[in-house]
Amino acid sequence: MRYVIIGGVAGGATAAARLRRNDEQADIVLIERGPDISFANCGLPYHLSGEIAEREQLLVTTEAAFSQRYAVTVKSRTEAVAIDRIAKTVRLRDLTTGMETDQPYDKLLLSPGAEPVRPSLPGLDHVRVLTLRNLSDLDRIKALLDARQPRRAVVVGGGFIGVEVAENLQALGIAVSLVEGAEQILAPLDPEMAAIVQAHLRDKQVALSLGDRLERIEHPGEHSEVVLHGGQRLPADIVILAIGVRPEVALARAAGLVLGLSGGILVNPFMQTSDAAIYAVGDAVEVRHAVSGQPALIPLAGPANRQGRMAADNMALGNLRAYRGTQGTAILKVFDYAVASTGLNEKQLKTIGLPYHAIVTHGMAHAGYYPGAHPLALKLLFAPDGKILGAQAVGVEGADKRIDVIATAMHGDLRVSDLADLELAYAPPYGSAKDPVNVAGYVAQNVLEGRQHIIDWATLRDMAPGSVQLVDIRTPMEFALGSIAGARAIELDQLRARLGELDPARPVVVFCQVGQRGYLASRILKQHGFADVRNLTGGYKTWAAATAVHDAVEAGDSEDGTPSAPVCAVAEAGVVRELDAVGLQCPGPIMKTYQTIEAMRAGELLQVTASDPAYGRDVRVWAEKTGNQVLTVNADKGQVTALIRKGAALPAEAPPAAVGDKTTLVVFSGDLDKVMAGLIIANGALAMGRPVSVFFTFWGLNVLRKAAPPALKKSFMDRLFGAMMPRGAGRLNSISKMNFAGMGARLIRKVMRDKNVDLPAKLLQDLVAGGAQLIACQMSMDVMGIRQEELIDGVELGGVATFLGAAGESRTALFI
Repeated sequence: MRYVIIGGVAGGATAAARLRRNDEQADIVLIERGPDISFANCGLPYHLSGEIAEREQLLVTTEAAFSQRYAVTVKSRTEAVAIDRIAKTVRLRDLTTGMETDQPYDKLLLSPGAEPVRPSLPGLDHVRVLTLRNLSDLDRIKALLDARQPRRAVVVGGGFIGVEVAENLQALGIAVSLVEGAEQILAPLDPEMAAIVQAHLRDKQVALSLGDRLERIEHPGEHSEVVLHGGQRLPADIVILAIGVRPEVALARAAGLVLGLSGGILVNPFMQTSDAAIYAVGDAVEVRHAVSGQPALIPLAGPANRQGRMAADNMALGNLRAYRGTQGTAILKVFDYAVASTGLNEKQLKTIGLPYHAIVTHGMAHAGYYPGAHPLALKLLFAPDGKILGAQAVGVEGADKRIDVIATAMHGDLRVSDLADLELAYAPPYGSAKDPVNVAGYVAQNVLEGRQHIIDWATLRDMAPGSVQLVDIRTPMEFALGSIAGARAIELDQLRARLGELDPARPVVVFCQVGQRGYLASRILKQHGFADVRNLTGGYKTWAAATAVHDAVEAGDSEDGTPSAPVCAVAEAGVVRELDAVGLQCPGPIMKTYQTIEAMRAGELLQVTASDPAYGRDVRVWAEKTGNQVLTVNADKGQVTALIRKGAALPAEAPPAAVGDKTTLVVFSGDLDKVMAGLIIANGALAMGRPVSVFFTFWGLNVLRKAAPPALKKSFMDRLFGAMMPRGAGRLNSISKMNFAGMGARLIRKVMRDKNVDLPAKLLQDLVAGGAQLIACQMSMDVMGIRQEELIDGVELGGVATFLGAAGESRTALFI
């Protein structure tokens, strides 16, 4: 039997090796137009930056090694120019000599792959405009990088290759602009998930131009200019076109083979073309989408390998194995993030008219209490009958695991209820007892069972203002840091007491930070007679990411418009200053931030790293009060990193900020009588309708302690401190005058009970019920060995800046 395979790499080389394993006597010929029969094309971008150090690492095998191991005749640098289906021959042209010969076959396999899209626009045929599809392309790009050492690059196309190239060029210190004609990058993602990645790219100093297509490229001299349809002009020393790929079907079309609706080679489930003697695999074929059943082009290496193996079996053994379709499971590295997807997204579901539900959850890649837990955003799409239609995940870690689990569930035709029941590996460093996949299953079950009705960010955005009662059920601090326009702040724990503020006859949309508290709020409202209640899926976190407005700016611009390298590459030039505040307790990090910012010019950036857990909150409050701007705050492995832009100095003659009606108290003492006075004053302020913040520090922290705290592993000194101090407001054991070894405290309590005066524990409960902000000093907790788990519910952790922010809004500030 004579087998001829046109095209190597994933599909063709895999098929050749499988054919040999199936038939030791067969005559197998592999035709490859390029010099390399099998290379890791998915790894090409990573050699640009040196992440993959040696070019040879990209070679899966060489022509000589492949020929020797599999007894396959390999003809590289040879192009198949025509197929004679009657004579069963392929016309071959040696690209070195130009000589043409005819190669006979009994069965033929086409694996020509796909070619980069290169539109017919002015200026695209210049030496500085390149594509990246194979090793020859890689060599050309590397040669230009080495010879010209470009400072600016423009990547056209926001797909997988474009984003990977942008990342790896940026890693070389090149200022990168990424241009995408659609409104978002990464088409497999829906907009709110893509928005997370886009924000991360901007954080990494990659400039994005979205929704603006390429018009032409001009080359006035030593540099080029990429001109967009909207008029923006992006200077570049190198331009990479990553607009997309299309199947290479010229040979198949000329041979009269039938092409599919999508433009790929039409094959049956056995990977057989319209000619029974010719099979086809890989990026050039039209496949059936495993979820929708629709024809599709899905150029991925994994499916190409499986198709090559399957086609080889069917060619050698008869059509025994049917291809089940391609699901489109894929993953991408984008700087610190992994971005993964499987199945269909909302755009595709709407196009084909399939009914669906979509939910977004935000969890942690592993147990939140174990160091280094990173957030993980997960979107799940499912049909009204529970069939899983698709999923998307974005996070620093854990996205691959969750998408692979869901992809496997989809392959096995599991339902969302099965996701809730999956038993997944759990240990604190690797996952959670309720894995994000389980949680997505729980939420989906609640939707299908009617336990909650959800609304997505886009639907809410498009609703007429005032058409729903929009309720933010987060804490006052969360609300102060940003909310949805028109939202009414009613904290979850106050919702039952404030139901009268809402109209049960009108629709209500509730939201929290990520959706969990919103679900609780929706259940409360539904069971109190509110008929139309919806929870914003993904919460404010998804809303904020999806609706964020970003100006399109040029990569690496300096204040005077001259080119500059990305921020991370020129820290030594003063564009970004770094401040190490690790190990400092509050208010040390804020004080050092202030001192450093004072010595900087307006517009300069400062990156601060601190180990104080309260720093992320404190720096936001501090920046708001001082006219500076916090660009990003990230927590990673026990450290908080903040990127701050210095604002313009406030004019000396500026009038003082208006003081509000808030009342702020600092409770330093643990004496019963002083604590009583403070709590009575705070409750009185609440009764007068004033907002109240109470900052507990040092001995005052004992007021917030639980009477029966959980068992915690603590040092000897921390245990000793805890044993000497009273646990909670009900056990304060001293008064400021004439205490008499505790007798004074007991006497006061008796008098208060006799006269029906509320004791401290009840006064504290009233403060919590009334919505007072209770803040525990993080620094004092560290000094006294008190953990957050030992404090009553509803207490926030903060530092000096948090107190000063509250005090700045207050008419009254008291120190007890």
